[in-house]
Amino acid sequence: MEQNWTFPELPYERYDVDAYLVDASKALDALEQAKTAEEAKTAFLEMDELDKRFSTVVTIAHIRHDCDTNNPFYDEEMTYWDTNLPRLASLSHRTKEVLIHHPFRKELSEAFGEIIFTDAEASLQLSDERLIPDNTEDQLLRSRYAKLTAGCQVEYMGKPCNFYGLLKFMQDPDRAVREGAFRKWAGLYASIADELDEIYDKMIALRTHKAKILGMKNYVELAYLERARYEYGAEDVARFREGVKQYIVPLCAHLREEQKKRIGVDKLHYYDEEFFFPEGNPTPNGTEEEMVRAAQEMYRELSPETGEYFDFMVAHKQFDLTSRPGKRMGGYQTELMDLKAPFIFSNFNGTSADVDVLTHEAGHAFQAYLAARTLPVSAVWQAPIEVCEIHSMSMEHFAYPWMEKFFGDDAPRYRRAHLTNAMLTIPYLVMVDDFQHRVYEKPEMTRDERYAVWKALESEYLPWRDYDGDAFLEKGGFWMQKQHIFLYPFYYIDYALAQTCAFDFYLKHLKDADKAWSDYLALCKAGGSKGYFELLKIGGVRSPFDENTVRDITAAIAALL
Repeated sequence: MEQNWTFPELPYERYDVDAYLVDASKALDALEQAKTAEEAKTAFLEMDELDKRFSTVVTIAHIRHDCDTNNPFYDEEMTYWDTNLPRLASLSHRTKEVLIHHPFRKELSEAFGEIIFTDAEASLQLSDERLIPDNTEDQLLRSRYAKLTAGCQVEYMGKPCNFYGLLKFMQDPDRAVREGAFRKWAGLYASIADELDEIYDKMIALRTHKAKILGMKNYVELAYLERARYEYGAEDVARFREGVKQYIVPLCAHLREEQKKRIGVDKLHYYDEEFFFPEGNPTPNGTEEEMVRAAQEMYRELSPETGEYFDFMVAHKQFDLTSRPGKRMGGYQTELMDLKAPFIFSNFNGTSADVDVLTHEAGHAFQAYLAARTLPVSAVWQAPIEVCEIHSMSMEHFAYPWMEKFFGDDAPRYRRAHLTNAMLTIPYLVMVDDFQHRVYEKPEMTRDERYAVWKALESEYLPWRDYDGDAFLEKGGFWMQKQHIFLYPFYYIDYALAQTCAFDFYLKHLKDADKAWSDYLALCKAGGSKGYFELLKIGGVRSPFDENTVRDITAAIAALL
C-alpha cells in the first residue's frame, strides 16, 4: 500500500471466512509438505503474511464499529465476525498440530523462536471443536454487553453524557457537582443491572461449560491457559494479592486520609476519590489536536525511536480519541498487522486521563511499532499481557518531564496525583482478580451472592470506600462498571503485576535514566519472543512474585510521595 494512506481512508472489503479457510489451508499444506528446512521457513512466512492480511481486515471492521456502534454496516460486519470467527478453531488446531510435529521444528524454532511452539502446545486444547458453539455464544454476549453500555446516556448539567462524560464531572471542584454526577452515573448502572446480570450469568455458565468440556476443574484453570500463564499459577497470584493487602493497602489508606484532609472533607466519599486538590485536579490545556501535537513534540524529544514512531501515527491518523454518543466505552491499542501500524482508541473527556491515554496506550503502540520492525513473524510481536502493561505503564512515568506541555504550571501537581493514583489503583486491580477467582470457583453462586462477595472484598482492599448511601453500590454493585470482568476475564491482575514492574523501571530511571531507557527499549523490541520471567530479565526489572519485591517497591514509592 502507498505510504500516504490514513486510517479514515483505508478501504474495507470483507475477507470471507470461507475464502480465508481455503487460502489458509493451502498455505498450511505447503508447510506440512515442505521437503527442506528452507521450504518450511518460506511456507511459514507465507502463512504469516496471509494471517496478517486477514487480521487487518477484521481489525478495521472492529475499530470502525467501536467508533460508532450505531453504524448499520459495521454492526452487520461485527455480527458476521462474531458468528464466523469461531469457525477458525479447527484450522487453528491443525496448524498447531503441524507445527508441534514438524520434522523441521528445530530449524523453525531457531529461525522464529521456541515460544511459538510453547504457545502451540499450550493452546491446542483451546482449539477443540467442541468449544465452537460456546465460543460463538460468548462472543455474541460480549458484543451485546459492549453495545448496551455504549448506548447508555443521561443528561447532566444541561449536556448529554455517557459514562465517560459523567466521570469528568466527578472531578469537579464543586462537591455538589461531583455528587450529582455520581448519582447519575450509579443510576445508569442500576438501570441496566438486570440485563448486565443476565449477560454475566450466561457468560459464567458458558465459560464453566467450556472448562468442563476440557476436563478442567473450573474456568479459573482454563482462563490461565487462555491468558498464556505458563510459568505461574493461581497460588502465585494469591500470594501477590496477599502482599498487596499487607504492604500497599495500609499505604493507600494513609494516602486517602491525607487526601481527605487536603481537600477539606469530613468523610471521603466515592465521588471524592478522584479529586486530589482543593483548587481542582490538573486538567490538560488545548484541544485534542493540540494535545496530539504536544505529544508529538514530547516523543521527538524523548528519543529518536519514539519520535519516528509518533510521527508515523500522526501521518497515518492512527487515532480515534474523542468521546461521543454511540461510541464504545473504554480505550485500547490494537494493530493493523499487515501495515505494521498500531491504532489508539479512546474516549477523551477533558480530564488528565486524556493525557494518560497519550502515554499509556501510546506505550503499547510504541512497543507494537518496534516489535513489528524487529522480530521476524507477527506471532511473537506481542508480549504476554502482563508484560505489555509494563510497556504502557512505564511510558506514563518516562513522560513525566514533559507534562508542562500539557498542564503548564499544574504539571507538578499532575505528577504527584499520577504517582499517587498509580499506587492507589493497585488494591482495586487485585480485588477484581480476587472477585473473579471466587465467582468462577463457585459458578453456581446467585446474583445476590456475587454482590455480597464484592461488598466483602471492598472491606479488605478498599476499607476507605464509602458510597454515601447509594443503595445499588452499597449492596455491592460496583463490580458491574468494570468491563474487563465481562469482556476480558482474569486480565485485570496483569495491570497490578505490571505496575509493580513499572515502578521498578521508574525508580531505576531516577538513578540512571540512560540505563533505564536502554533496558526499556530492549524489553519492547523483545516482544513476546521469550517467556514471562526471561522478558523481565531482559528489561532488568524484579519479578512481582519474588519475596519482598512488593514490600521494597512500596517503601521506595512511599518515600517519594
